[in-house]
Amino acid sequence: MPIHTLHFAPAACAPNHPRWPVILYLGAIPADEDAARAFETRFAAHGWQGGWRGEVYPYVHYHAHAHEVLGVARGRARLRLGAEAGRTVEVGPGDGILLPAGTAHQCLSATADFEVVAAYPPGQSPDLQTAPATEAQRRAIADLPAPPTDPLLGTGGAVAAHWAGHPPVSAGSGKLATLSRERLS
Repeated sequence: MPIHTLHFAPAACAPNHPRWPVILYLGAIPADEDAARAFETRFAAHGWQGGWRGEVYPYVHYHAHAHEVLGVARGRARLRLGAEAGRTVEVGPGDGILLPAGTAHQCLSATADFEVVAAYPPGQSPDLQTAPATEAQRRAIADLPAPPTDPLLGTGGAVAAHWAGHPPVSAGSGKLATLSRERLS
């Protein structure tokens, strides 16, 4: 399974994570009619909980007290990650997206059947934030520990490879680019 990382500098409306990148898992599970159940089973097997099925909100939001994994169960979507400091990615069935706390995300467009499955590390639950982060929220985001397991790969995995000891993100150009599955593969 191809794995890609995306680093984002802070944005005006969302802090993004100060150290850790978004992790994209392309084709994490087979894209079939049981993809939602397969994601739920995989997340639970690696200790991720609090799951739900639904869509990604069409407005910029982030979570200050939780990392979030999204598994695309069906349909396709263009998601903007990182707000104005970020990128637009195209995702489809079987793809996974691991968002470290503070990372802005929103759905720009989606097919009518688009559905994601979400989950959170043990002891974490989502807190919906739409306003610029306070200093206390920025500290909470930076202090939130890495999850004990990768939601799709278990012990080790991409979380250990890309989040352990990762340095702070430096300010970027703020230019948005669209990453399609073809460009990421």
